Amino acid sequence: MINKIKNFLGVDIKNDKYSLVDDKVFGKVAKEKAPTSWVRSTCGYCGVGCGLYIGVQNGKPTYTKGDPAHPVNKGTLCPKGLSEHDMVQSENRLTSPMIRKNGQLVSSSWEEAFQTTSDKFKEIQSKYGNQAISVISTGQLLTEEFYTLGKFVQMGLKTNNYDGNTTLCMASAVMGYKQTFGSDGPVGCYEDFSYADTIVLIGANIADNHPILKLHIAKNEKITGKKPTIIVIDPRFSKTAKMADIFVAIKPRSDLALMNGLCHIILEQGWEDEKFIKKRTTGYKEFRKHVMANYKPQDVAQITGIEVKDLYNLARVYAKSPAAMSAWTMGVNQSSIGTDTVSAICNLALITGNLGRKGATALSITGQCNAMGTRETGFTSSIPGYRNFASEKDRQEYANIVNLPVEDVPTSRGYSYPQIIDAIEKGEIKALWLVATNPLVSFPDQNKLRKALRKLELLVVQDAFKSETIMKADIVFSAATWSEKEGTYTNSERRCNYAKKAVEPLGICKSDFDIVLEFSKYFGLDEKLYPNWKEPRDAFNEWKKLSDGRLCDYTGMTYELIEELGGIQWPCNTKNPKGTARLYDENMPCNTSDGKANLLALDWLPLLESENSDFPLMLNTGRTVEQWHTRTKTKTISILNDLAPEAWIEINPKDALKLEVKSGDRMDISSSRGKIKDIIVRESQNVRPGSVFVPFHYNEQLINAITIADFDPKSFEPNYKQCAVQLHSVKVPDGIKMKETEVIGELEHIVVKNESIFANEIMKKNSINK
Repeated sequence: MINKIKNFLGVDIKNDKYSLVDDKVFGKVAKEKAPTSWVRSTCGYCGVGCGLYIGVQNGKPTYTKGDPAHPVNKGTLCPKGLSEHDMVQSENRLTSPMIRKNGQLVSSSWEEAFQTTSDKFKEIQSKYGNQAISVISTGQLLTEEFYTLGKFVQMGLKTNNYDGNTTLCMASAVMGYKQTFGSDGPVGCYEDFSYADTIVLIGANIADNHPILKLHIAKNEKITGKKPTIIVIDPRFSKTAKMADIFVAIKPRSDLALMNGLCHIILEQGWEDEKFIKKRTTGYKEFRKHVMANYKPQDVAQITGIEVKDLYNLARVYAKSPAAMSAWTMGVNQSSIGTDTVSAICNLALITGNLGRKGATALSITGQCNAMGTRETGFTSSIPGYRNFASEKDRQEYANIVNLPVEDVPTSRGYSYPQIIDAIEKGEIKALWLVATNPLVSFPDQNKLRKALRKLELLVVQDAFKSETIMKADIVFSAATWSEKEGTYTNSERRCNYAKKAVEPLGICKSDFDIVLEFSKYFGLDEKLYPNWKEPRDAFNEWKKLSDGRLCDYTGMTYELIEELGGIQWPCNTKNPKGTARLYDENMPCNTSDGKANLLALDWLPLLESENSDFPLMLNTGRTVEQWHTRTKTKTISILNDLAPEAWIEINPKDALKLEVKSGDRMDISSSRGKIKDIIVRESQNVRPGSVFVPFHYNEQLINAITIADFDPKSFEPNYKQCAVQLHSVKVPDGIKMKETEVIGELEHIVVKNESIFANEIMKKNSINK
């Protein structure tokens, strides 16, 4: 009877799976997964850079817990971070190198994989030249691995056709910072969220994509004694918009016009900071003339869909704030005018003096865990340490530090990511080495990409997971992943975090660092490029020498100090031994010829493709909190995949009524580039009439098959966020014209119709739906 009562009350749990035991570090933990040790480390998902502990049992990670002492997250983690240990030994992991034989990928030894690849690389370069090999990297390696890989590609293979998938997410922020401040590098920090009087989030759904940052905003009232004014600017009423005091339902891709319009009003009303402008900026005269002549409030209202009175209110709130902060992510960057939009946001900060002070900044929020690390060291768009390929002084300086011939240092950057795909299609590039990226889901215009990849003589894919792109590879280098290797990540606020190795790599996988070092031996380059290197710390120490005196100065850092402090923000040196929270305060000049920030006259341009009779709706793509990029890491984690197992079409109820569909129904979606079938419908007021939203993670409903291949000419970043589409339901209502686009095979033969709809459509004024 007593046992029956215990069972009924749940006092006695017979199944060990659900029983708890005491843990000396974190209190109660599940008995089945109870760690025998905890390893302090850093999350390997997004660019927020959360500190965490990895619980290890029998050589396997079984737990992930937030680090209570880490300044970024103070013990909290998002759903992906909390389940990160499940990723390491998932069924989607690779366990050994592979080679395609008789049309099938089969396991191989490392010796065979390296020998086969090096023989083919040498043959291709001998026949076609060094530039016939290209490499596309990632934002998810450790900084030491980025530096090691870039050095091998550029100085060893001697090809500068090298870029990263960070071009798909962060390149516009990089170029925007460069043209405004003279160098890449986020100018603010997370602490600014806690001190700003006004926080403007532009195209940044942090509640889904960077949820830990909400905690820094939540601290604001306790620190400052008053609640900040939160302004969210987005075409979609996202989860982040629910935090807003002011929600601005802007027309898609019109942010640059809005920034110029706000600057016009601030200058018109005399709300600018004249002292700051005179002392800390250059180009003011030309900038003022440009925005006053071309961005009158009435015109900006037509472009953006924001009423004139609301424009004046936005300008007043921002300009009158003692400290105003702007932050943005992919909604700004992923645009064909993303670079100039970033600089326009910086213009707004500069004319109001919001730079280099607590709560006063313009902060780019990074996407991947180490997109910053590759920007600093990766050798893609610049020589490590933000040095310029075109500068003889910079090339000589690099060569002297690493003791290599200056003739080996490239004099210019090679092709960017989209240009590499073009060059493959044209037959210039014959071999492609992809590292931790999955373009068969992530790249826009899949039709073009797949045609190009079929022309390669060799496709090498280096990854930890069985991606869609792996399935097309000729050779696979199986890599270790998070928790299986050691090094550093740099987050969105320039904080260098230490990621410790907790377990051995799965199967015979190797770290990306070890893969490059061992592969270099097959070219006789190991001692030339990596003299006496044995471990990632060797790469870190060489990088420190390269960073000395540069903006991204690491000379004051050690692995031990980074771990002790919970990360260190560069520059870190004898002057700033514990790092630097903000760039470009009164004591830090910009990296321009006169030390001042550039105020730039920038123009908004209409969309290449707009709504029309065949495609009457505008598509917006984005992310969901449960999934990560192309789902290589998250699709086998049940707690995440069960919450978001497939893509969906978010549609306004007014449009749903016209199409006679409701939540739970399934529809097709098409553009002039193809059609995606069978996507579930979600009716939602989050999207305005005439717009739809679809997440991009899902290969089964590959939305990038219909996105437009339109790129920023400065950053080469794609315009993922806007293209004209049509929805197809079973019953076609009167007055809505449907268009069928024939799809043959796996997107290789999509019938493409080129359309260009310009400003006449965009300039139609629509009122805001608040």
